[in-house]
Order: sequence, then C-alpha cells, then structure tokens
Amino acid sequence: MTIKSPEEIALLRLGGQHLSRILAQVAEATKAGVTTGELDLLARDLIKQAGAYPAFLGYAPEGGKTYPAALCVSINEEVVHGLPGKRKIANGEVVSLDLGLRYEGLYTDMATTIIVGEVAAAVKNLVAKTKEALLAGVATVKPGTTLGDIGAAVARVAEREKLAIIRELGGHGVGYAVHEEPLIPNYGTPGKGPKLIAGVVIAIEPMLALGKGKAKLAPDGFTYITRDGGLAAHFEATVVVTETGVEVLTAII
Repeated sequence: MTIKSPEEIALLRLGGQHLSRILAQVAEATKAGVTTGELDLLARDLIKQAGAYPAFLGYAPEGGKTYPAALCVSINEEVVHGLPGKRKIANGEVVSLDLGLRYEGLYTDMATTIIVGEVAAAVKNLVAKTKEALLAGVATVKPGTTLGDIGAAVARVAEREKLAIIRELGGHGVGYAVHEEPLIPNYGTPGKGPKLIAGVVIAIEPMLALGKGKAKLAPDGFTYITRDGGLAAHFEATVVVTETGVEVLTAII
C-alpha cells in the first residue's frame, strides 16, 4: 500500500469533486434512446472542461489490451468494463457507469448503476442493495481496519439479500495509478488480511448479481459478463483513510 501525503490528498479531493460532478451529469443523461458512445463523448467533453484527463482512455493493464474509451458502460449482464459504441440504451435496462479521472497527475475512480425505465422489484433491489453494500464497506474504514473487514461488510449485505458476489473482480488501491495494490475482494473474514493505515487511498467497489454470479471475459476482450446472463450492478467510491476514520473523495450516487 502506498501512503499519500496531505498535499496529494488535497489534490485527490479536488479531483474527486470533479469526477463526482462529471459522473452525475453522465448519469443524468443516461436515458432510453441515448447511445453508449454518446455518453462516452459527454464524459470526455466534461473531463476536458475540468482541466483533467480520462484515466481509462489508453489504459492497458500489464499484458492486457489498450482501452479505447473514457467511460465504461456495462448493460444488464455486463458487470464491468463495457465498451461504449453504437448501442442504444432501452427502457427496462440496468446501466453501470464507471469513470476514472487523472487530475494534477493523481487518479480517482467511481461507479454507479442506473435503472432506465421500469424493471422488476428484484432488479430494483439488486441496484439498491449493491449501493448499500458499498456504504457498508466504506463505513468499516479506519486505521486498523483489515481488508477482510471491508469484504465481510460487503458480503453481509449480499448474503442477507441472497445476491451473488462477483468474486473474480474487486476493489483496489488508487492514486498514483489507475490500479494499485492492494486488491480488495468483496468477501472476506473479519480481522484477516493487511491492515489499513492513515494516508492509504482505496477504491471500494461491490459488484453483485442475480443468479450465480460467476463472471467471464466477453469476446471483445474488455467486458466482463455473468456466465448465466444474470443482471449485475456496480457501485464504487474512492476513499482515504484518515487518522480517525475515513473521508469519501468521490460522491456515492
């Protein structure tokens, strides 16, 4: 884990404010008839206006393909990293938006899930409880919290609601890069794993689904989808561990 200085945290706070505002505007524009590519262009324009840079555009994890967009738009059974393009959003769909920002050389990351039109009660519950799982994970964070504490808090919400946890993916450190150590699973044992200390910046991101929750990489080489076609939801926030608890750097929307 890397420790960010007070000056770096101040810049991350500003970057997080920009990112929160931008993703809120993209979420507001997420409606039936809009293409996912149009949402990506909106995100790019807003990021440019903020004097920042899209963190995901051109990002290539070690051994991976270069991501060609600023915004990840994942629909229905798509869990994360969905590629924006010509697809039009339709009523009754669940749309996850994931966006990262580089501001003054430092990175923040957040995600939200939008319901477009009318959906079944089980789908509404999936989205609401995935957001609740994020809030539960964030609430555990303070100096001395273990990664197992965070994962267990997320898992308790999922298990109570009989929702599946996407175990192949998880949260991560962030700040100096899009993805840093440590990996933060959305399950775990309280008290187990590395302990957090003040100055650590992490992205907590529950990904829950209806069905069995097993995920696989789609043929496009970027998008993760559920194997059984179960709908998925994704929420994420960047937070910093303070001397007394936690500060959320990106809004939870």
